[in-house]
Amino acid sequence: MAHAAPYKTITDPEIIRKKNELRKAIAQEYIKHSSNPYRNIKMEGGTLFDVGIQRYMSLKATQHEFFRPTPKTSLLGVLMIIVPYVSLTYFIKKERDRRENLIRTGQVSYKDRGFKFA
Repeated sequence: MAHAAPYKTITDPEIIRKKNELRKAIAQEYIKHSSNPYRNIKMEGGTLFDVGIQRYMSLKATQHEFFRPTPKTSLLGVLMIIVPYVSLTYFIKKERDRRENLIRTGQVSYKDRGFKFA
């Protein structure tokens, strides 16, 4: 199974020109609205509506509705959640057992111990 390119490269100069014009128009509109000194007088104050940010926030709010469990997401969940906990627990238990063995066999004197009862 061949994988598609991650990004589609646009080579048509007309499409590139139209995209740049649209980008410039959106930037000019944002500058016009954000630097309007009469914005609060007209009761239009507050935050500016940004379509891109709104789309991103909507995506994040509804992300769980479009999630499909697949073998890849299941594997990622195991690797990112279960494996760190298990490995951390193993290494902490191993270190504590080693330290306890040193203390029980008398290789560490009482005055050299980090935690004492008195």
